[in-house]
Amino acid sequence: MKKHAIIPVFIPHKGCPNDCVFCNQRKITARTDDVSAEDAREVIDTWLTTLRPSSGSRSSGEACSTVEVAFYGGSFTGLSIEEQSGFLSVANEYKQKGLIDKIHLSTRPDYIDRDILDNLRAYSVDTVELGVQSFDDEVLRRSGRGHDSACVYRAVSLLKEYGFEFGIQLMIGLPGDSAESCIMSARKTAELEPSLARLYPTIVLDDTKLYDMYVCGQYSPLTREEAVYRTKEMYRILDDAGITIMRVGLKSTDIIGEGGAVNGGTYHPAFRQLVEGEIAKERIEPLLTDIAAADSHCSVTVRSCNRWFSAMIGHHACNRLYFSERFPSLNIRYKADDTLPPGRFSAEITYSSGHQDDAGS
Repeated sequence: MKKHAIIPVFIPHKGCPNDCVFCNQRKITARTDDVSAEDAREVIDTWLTTLRPSSGSRSSGEACSTVEVAFYGGSFTGLSIEEQSGFLSVANEYKQKGLIDKIHLSTRPDYIDRDILDNLRAYSVDTVELGVQSFDDEVLRRSGRGHDSACVYRAVSLLKEYGFEFGIQLMIGLPGDSAESCIMSARKTAELEPSLARLYPTIVLDDTKLYDMYVCGQYSPLTREEAVYRTKEMYRILDDAGITIMRVGLKSTDIIGEGGAVNGGTYHPAFRQLVEGEIAKERIEPLLTDIAAADSHCSVTVRSCNRWFSAMIGHHACNRLYFSERFPSLNIRYKADDTLPPGRFSAEITYSSGHQDDAGS
């Protein structure tokens, strides 16, 4: 059973007069037309036909335990209060009828104040995601964000005061960024205790200031390897803090015109698997090292939950190949075991006598 479904309503570049160097909202959202409140209603109705029984009620036959309407694509609270209310009144109508469970939106940290939050609360909004991108003020300045890190703290303080669930989005590899500033941003995020986070390596899109900087040699995108490394370190900090990591990297469906839209080598359609695969390798290798030191010729079963099974194997089975070459005397098998928490692994040694020893990470 699918536990949580998100109905995305895209409002491309609405509510955001700012011009960040990396942003071409048309390419990211794959939408160019204005979206009205009635368009939002149509989107919700269409999605609900696939998420609930044909009777139209959320009952024991439902496909999802939680259905959430999420407004993405622009800075929602940068819209006029009237426009915000138009979209939110539609979503809240479905919430009051019990057809959806949560209302979710994304915005900028400098578009949060008490008047805005009073209005969001009036329409039963649950979650507000902040496009923070970095806690390094120089990175924010060079990226054309138009706010500093102090603005983030003010926004989060208000969101907590009003009782909203909140999330933080971070970008990796912005102009002036470094591995140290990325890791600092992840640590600052963990200190604020959001319920969710998203990690986006910077992609150079056509028709952006960043593209012009790239062409002129003023900006060099991260290599894929460096992007994976930085994201992996940030992921571990957030995961260890108990923060749900909703997204890692852009999906191919998030970008249109890939043939000319994406420049440099940072983008990868399975970026999350690359990151989680590296985390899995780092956690599994010490287990196998200890086993090989104790008994260099034995059978070993490495286990993970189903959610992390592909990460355990690695993208294009790279981890399986790595371990077979690193430990040639071990007969290694891989199995799914949902008694293990996400991102945790065990190694089970099987001797000829049938005795088993377990190790976990």
